[in-house]
Amino acid sequence: MGRDLGVDIVITNHNYGRFLAAAIDSALAQTRPGVRVIAVDDGSDDESREILSAYEDRIEVILKERGGQASALNAGIARCQGEVLVVLDADDVLRPEAADLVAKAFEADPDLVKVQFRMAVIDAEGRPTGETKPFEHLLAPTGDVRRAELAFPFDLAWLPGGGTAFRLSSLRDLLPIPEADYPRCGADWYLVHLSALSGSSAALDEICAEYRVHGGNGYELDHTKLDLAHVRDAIVYAAVTFSSLERRADAIGLARPDPILSLSDLGNRLISLRLAPQEHPVAGDTRFGLLLASVRATGRRFDVSAPMKAMFLIWFTLEATLPRPLAHRMAELFLYPERRRALNRLLGRLRRSEAGVRVAGLE
Repeated sequence: MGRDLGVDIVITNHNYGRFLAAAIDSALAQTRPGVRVIAVDDGSDDESREILSAYEDRIEVILKERGGQASALNAGIARCQGEVLVVLDADDVLRPEAADLVAKAFEADPDLVKVQFRMAVIDAEGRPTGETKPFEHLLAPTGDVRRAELAFPFDLAWLPGGGTAFRLSSLRDLLPIPEADYPRCGADWYLVHLSALSGSSAALDEICAEYRVHGGNGYELDHTKLDLAHVRDAIVYAAVTFSSLERRADAIGLARPDPILSLSDLGNRLISLRLAPQEHPVAGDTRFGLLLASVRATGRRFDVSAPMKAMFLIWFTLEATLPRPLAHRMAELFLYPERRRALNRLLGRLRRSEAGVRVAGLE
């Protein structure tokens, strides 16, 4: 048995004063001894800084000018002293055993660079909605996922940074997070995807955090309406993360396809192009070109069966060719798993039937 690993929890906050105390209290309530809590306020102009002042004798508080999520994470990670990093958004909460469970996973396997855990979804008042992240029909990526990460990165069931713990030593070559690429949100895209190229990943069965959906989330789909601005944000974050993945893979000598493709990104681009072409952020995209790219991307999905691939291609064909009102409906089915529960059950059965090609142990 090696020594116990130290855990740092970095909380990033911008104008989430109404939730901030709950996040800090959950970090302070961890059952594992010696957990350090670092709270970074990124230029809030609500009551956040008054709330933080009441905790200054128990946590490390960093007050900075507004710089965005990447800037806040960089500031917090720079103060970490332990071996394990848990990232917590100020509107979410950790369950008491979270730090201990993830630290024990890292202690048991020195090759692990990140540990993902499930999150229960709660509403603004903290009431459970009954949903979890990732959705139950999805398989969490585990083992050596480097090949999958470079073949179809955004099709993997990674959680946001708040559902992931990292081995800090594996992040050193990736830091600082490029702040110009993620000026507002999306910095966890960089950490979650780039870290997958540094070693193995694990997923806990336990729910270790609660993900709050309150209508004012910095990055969360509101499943009551189709938000094309959110879709365009995802396209932009994907583009800069693709570039970072390519640079990192080349720097450490990993073979990669050119270009890297993901069905989720191609789907977002097709939805944006069909439903708001005048605001579409990718010059040169065409329906036919995206449809052809989806065929290439589907061919790379070595983790799924032929029926699943056929379903992917049917959706892309319909989204590319149907009249706009029907394309709008197809977009909702693509973006909102909450609206396709019967289909999710079918997808879950298909996923379970293809255990031999799941992402775990891809080498």
